Amino acid sequence: MLRQLSLALALAMTTAAAAPVLAQAAPAPAAPVDAQSPQGIVATISDDLAKAIEGHQAELKSDKEKLIAVIDDVFLPHFDIDYASILVLGQNASKASPEQRERFAKAFYNSITHRYAEGLLNYTRGRVKVLPFSGDLNNKRTVVRTQVMLDDGKSVSVDYAFRKSKTGDWKAYDVIIEGISYITNYRNQVDAEIKKEGLDKLTADLEQKGSAAIDEMQQQTGATRK
Repeated sequence: MLRQLSLALALAMTTAAAAPVLAQAAPAPAAPVDAQSPQGIVATISDDLAKAIEGHQAELKSDKEKLIAVIDDVFLPHFDIDYASILVLGQNASKASPEQRERFAKAFYNSITHRYAEGLLNYTRGRVKVLPFSGDLNNKRTVVRTQVMLDDGKSVSVDYAFRKSKTGDWKAYDVIIEGISYITNYRNQVDAEIKKEGLDKLTADLEQKGSAAIDEMQQQTGATRK
């Protein structure tokens, strides 16, 4: 599944663990949606991504750093990297210093975005449907549900977990693809690596090897599925 759903993850972050999905912005909902709400943010990300990608695929394919810059511009303002990385670290977060957590968060985010960036080059407008939200907003966890239409006509459930930041903004921190959480998926891999090599060594590998370190973690924990 990872090799079939990378764009779905990229739509959240980054999130987070998936492989190429062709996605597009859904038609505008009948009722107006607050652009600052979790549902509105997901719709905005889809639209902004389409504007940044469409017509520029060749240029972005030849310039990986420019593609990464697009991801940063579109996703970073709406994604809580620090909180997501703490969840990925799990119990290891309490044992790490603030400096170690900050260094890991940056290295992990950079590795993830480089690993899945090229999946975004297939992004086209029209296949991401943001589902209507029901219930009350929960400041600690509010889930926005979407359906992503794949090339073969099948749809995939991709949900985004949001929380309210200290500044009052809604930030995404997890992606759940067909019931599988990106946070949980990578927590298992990171925990295994930390037990084997320690947090500092893992962080150094992420900094030096980049996306290759992500691939190695997946292979070593048997997490890569085709």
